Amino acid sequence: MWQDFVFLAGSVLSIVFLAPTVRDSSARIPLGSSFPSMAIGAIYSFTYATMGMRFSALGSAGVAAMWTLIVCYRAPGPQTGPKNIVRFVASMARRSHRLLTGTRGDQHAPAGREQTAD
Repeated sequence: MWQDFVFLAGSVLSIVFLAPTVRDSSARIPLGSSFPSMAIGAIYSFTYATMGMRFSALGSAGVAAMWTLIVCYRAPGPQTGPKNIVRFVASMARRSHRLLTGTRGDQHAPAGREQTAD
């Protein structure tokens, strides 16, 4: 079906546009932007695969891979690699806890540690 190729074309364009960010070692993309994009790409890939749209699924997997590289290696902060995924998830857990309990972030953070991931 032709829609499969249209979605593939859009994904290929996204990959082309994301490549300079992955290659630029000075680029710093906030985890609050890059992590959700990575997750959405993975969800789209899975969804397309379950619909039998193999090309769209491959394209979205490629986009998710590019965003994964950005999450791991282009996030601001001292650490790189998959630790940034853990850092983002921990940050979201802290934010959720503060929202649910009404507490401020500085009450739970060890001295000298950054509270947010973005």
